[in-house]
Amino acid sequence: MEIKFSEETLNLVNKIIKRYPEGRQKSALLPVLHLAQAEFDGWLSSPVMDYVASLLNIKPIEVYEVATFYSMFNTEPVGKCLIEVCQTGPCWLRGADDIVEHLERKLNIKVGETSADGVFTLKTVECLGSCGTAPMLQCGADYYENLTTEKVDMLIEKLKTSGQRNTYMKSNRQEI
Repeated sequence: MEIKFSEETLNLVNKIIKRYPEGRQKSALLPVLHLAQAEFDGWLSSPVMDYVASLLNIKPIEVYEVATFYSMFNTEPVGKCLIEVCQTGPCWLRGADDIVEHLERKLNIKVGETSADGVFTLKTVECLGSCGTAPMLQCGADYYENLTTEKVDMLIEKLKTSGQRNTYMKSNRQEI
């Protein structure tokens, strides 16, 4: 299978690249990686990262360094619903570790794993910027805050029935 952006996405990539001076195409790397991840099933394979490098006229290692550094990029396949639980101080103090343990039991997976049906992947991440409404998690572009195990159960049922796929192009705060 040839790795290639859709015409619409390629046009957007070219607009992003043109924002930067000649020879500074690497500056477009973060937004282009977001587009690549969104277009190629929610993760960045080596061929996808090589393709991005070729578009930006940079070395593949420069793409790999960025993609593996930031938790917002997935370098392994993920489930249809990627659940990212904040694990930093305020969330931890307000029970994020209990939320993670509950999700592990409910989904029968550990952090970093995907459920047998391929629907859910569980990940812990650093600060998602919602300290005042901790504990919280992100699924796609949606933030779920002030979590309890009961709210998590409702969210899992909602995600199972909605057919929601990971999307990252906008951020929404959701009430469960």
